[in-house]
Amino acid sequence: MQNVVIAKPYRFVPPRRGTFWWRLFRWVLPGYLRRSAGIVSVECRGVEQLRASLKAGHGIMLTPNHCRPCDPMILGALSYAVGRPLHIVASWHVFMQSRLQSFLLPRLGVFSIYREGTDREALKTAMQLTAEAKRPFVIFPEGVISRHNDRLNHLMEGTALMARGAAKQRAALTPPGKVVVHPVAIRYLFDGDIAATATAVLRDIEHRLTWRAQDDLPLRDRIAKIGGALLALKEVEHFGAAQSGTIIARLDRLIDRLLVPLEVEWVKGRREKEIVGRVKLLRIAMIPDMAAGILPETELQRRWRHLADLYLAQQLSCYPPDYLDADPTPERILETIERFEEDMTDKVRIHAPVRAIVEVGPAIEVSPERTRGTEGDPLMTAIREQLEAMLAGSLAAGRR
Repeated sequence: MQNVVIAKPYRFVPPRRGTFWWRLFRWVLPGYLRRSAGIVSVECRGVEQLRASLKAGHGIMLTPNHCRPCDPMILGALSYAVGRPLHIVASWHVFMQSRLQSFLLPRLGVFSIYREGTDREALKTAMQLTAEAKRPFVIFPEGVISRHNDRLNHLMEGTALMARGAAKQRAALTPPGKVVVHPVAIRYLFDGDIAATATAVLRDIEHRLTWRAQDDLPLRDRIAKIGGALLALKEVEHFGAAQSGTIIARLDRLIDRLLVPLEVEWVKGRREKEIVGRVKLLRIAMIPDMAAGILPETELQRRWRHLADLYLAQQLSCYPPDYLDADPTPERILETIERFEEDMTDKVRIHAPVRAIVEVGPAIEVSPERTRGTEGDPLMTAIREQLEAMLAGSLAAGRR
């Protein structure tokens, strides 16, 4: 389990507003992306649309998809393309990873949000920064890293709450101002030898499974075989035996096996519609006493085991069952084996070369009031539709 939960009292980390570190990081960013993510180039598209909103003085919110850990740094290239630094909201745990990160992130305009509770300070800061209209504000509406570039997770409606709050503040100005949302599609394209890249990872996983190398199998069948084995191992752990049925049915059954007993114990059986929401609700119930340091060791360890089950359930939900159907792209193959490796070792080796495309969509004007009588939030629907269209288009354009 990766260190995504910090069992300490939360302290809000505000952003710094200076530009020295942002200007300095321009020369560091290309090398950092190559070393940390194998990214050799970043192409920004639709920049003129963002420039137009900046020129008009609008409050701006950027809402990118979130498929890789390096997404926030990729957006650095967009900030340099428009000549304006960004403010970005990030989970509090990323500030706790190292002294360098805790020092550098606020100075690059990043501030924290506490995922295990209601962070009023973060909400207030997000609305205020957007309403000030000095820098674009970035929020990842999926809330978690998916590791699948062709699919969007459920979009959190807190994004719309922040946008409308900022729009109310801008509307109260004299003269009134506007808030707009620009969806931003981040697309990664792998330009290496996918067979050689995948084979190296798969052989390591097969060795961990005590298998002989399955080099005789076609790549897609080999990945499917390993995926089935990893799923069966978890089923044996939690059910006592491997289960039957389709992959999607088995995944759903295992996720419920992990979450339902915890929902009964911690939230009186309440459950959200989406897995990420279910996991968040349970974390909110479990973590406060852990952070307060008031639990005996036995109870503390029990809750850490529960949190490990929550992490597993969320990771399982990030495996689209049909992702390798038909003729999968090199990127889908790469994303799948990266998920395998991450879930087994908590680490992912760097695969290069990778190109990134960052596309800014047309501005969506934010109304201060939510339209009533509609199914779902119309702002979030518009953001999803733009993101899905841009992601599909960038894949086709990037391969031409």
